[in-house]
Amino acid sequence: MTPRITAAVALRVLTQLRRDRRTAALLLVLPCVIMTLLWWMFRDRPGPGFGSLAPALLALIPFIVMFLVTSVTTLRERTSGTLERLLAMPLGKGDFLVGYALAFGLVAALQSALAVTVSTVFLGLDVTGPVWLLLVVAVLDAVLGSALGLFVSAFARTEFQAVEFMPLLVIPQILLCGLFVHRGVLPGVLHVVSDCLPLSYGVDAMTAVSAHAHPAVVGDVLAVAAFTVAALVAGALTLRRRTD
Repeated sequence: MTPRITAAVALRVLTQLRRDRRTAALLLVLPCVIMTLLWWMFRDRPGPGFGSLAPALLALIPFIVMFLVTSVTTLRERTSGTLERLLAMPLGKGDFLVGYALAFGLVAALQSALAVTVSTVFLGLDVTGPVWLLLVVAVLDAVLGSALGLFVSAFARTEFQAVEFMPLLVIPQILLCGLFVHRGVLPGVLHVVSDCLPLSYGVDAMTAVSAHAHPAVVGDVLAVAAFTVAALVAGALTLRRRTD
C-alpha cells in the first residue's frame, strides 16, 4: 500500500461526491432532517422523549447512511468496469479500500459534525459529557458503516442486491443495540448476539457520553474500531481484480 496512491484514490472519490449533488445532500442534509423531525415529534410530549433517543440515533443514522452509499457506490465502480481498470494499474487492494475509507471518513466527519451541532445547539440536546467525544463516536460509527458497505459490495451483482444486505446486517443491529429495549434486560441469547454486533458498542458509547460527565467509553470505542478494521480486511480478501 502506497500513501500517495491511497491519497489519490481518496481524492478521486471526494471529487465524485462533490459532483453528485443528490448523494451529497443525502450524506449531509438527511441526518440533520431526521434529527429535526424527531425533535419536532417529541417537542410537546411529557417525559424524556428526544433526549433519550437522540444519542442512539446519532450513532445509528450516520452508520445506516454511510453503509448504503458506500455499498452502492463501490458496486457501481465494479459493474461499470472502473474497478477492474483501476486494479489493472499499480494499485493494490489496500490502496483502494483505505482510500475509500479515508474519503468516506472525511465525509462522515462533516456529516456527524453537522448532525451533532444541529442536535446540541439548535434542538437543545443536553449532553453531560464532552461534545467532542460525541462527535468522535459518531464519526467512528459512520466509518464502520462505510467499512461494512465496502465488504458487502463484493457479494452483490446489482445495486438492488447491495441494498438487500441492509435487512441482514443493519436491521438486526438496530433492534438489538439498545434503542428500543435496554441491552441489559434482553433475553440471554439476544444479549449474547447483541454483544457480537458492532453498533451495540457505538450506541453504548453515545449513551454514556450524553449521560455522564466523565464517560468510560474507551472499551466501546476500541470495539467499534476493531470491527471497522476487521471489515476492511475482509473487504480486501473478498475484493476481486476481475469483474464476473
